Amino acid sequence: MNDIIRGKVYVLGDDIDTDQIIPASRLVYRVDDPEESKLYGKYALSGLPAEIKEAAPFIKEGEFTSEFTVVVAGKNFGCGSSREHAPLCLEKAGIKAVIAESYARIFYRNSIDGAFLIPYESEAKIFDKFSTGDEIELDGEKNIIKNVTTGEEFSLKSMGDAYEIVKAGGIFKYAKNKM
Repeated sequence: MNDIIRGKVYVLGDDIDTDQIIPASRLVYRVDDPEESKLYGKYALSGLPAEIKEAAPFIKEGEFTSEFTVVVAGKNFGCGSSREHAPLCLEKAGIKAVIAESYARIFYRNSIDGAFLIPYESEAKIFDKFSTGDEIELDGEKNIIKNVTTGEEFSLKSMGDAYEIVKAGGIFKYAKNKM
């Protein structure tokens, strides 16, 4: 895992729930089969309202991964059920990090424990400071995201030891390395 992440941002608002991230009807693929598990990427964020998907599709027709690298959202990202498939599908789609004002705790822990993606919390509301497609640079060591398109920088809350768990590849690899 790199401490610097560069790419395009996909912007969402508040209360993005796990059914919007990956609808329950799509939880039928094996995660241990590479051909089947890539379908989780294809259907990532497919439960979003039609007006959002039509304005800026997260996954283009016929693709399994997204052109976006980071999701920036508002409050309560990942609310709803406790399915581990929510951060998994975002990872399969190519998302390296999500930056939100706050998270449902189970989504936050699943993201860290499985090292699917890095769930940063912003110091303040910032999703309105980005537009989908803006180029970003995220510095995990300095806890800063820069909107390269506009030149603005924003502080992120430190993840403390959770950052090291994600860097290690998940909770089990982290524990094994600490033994």
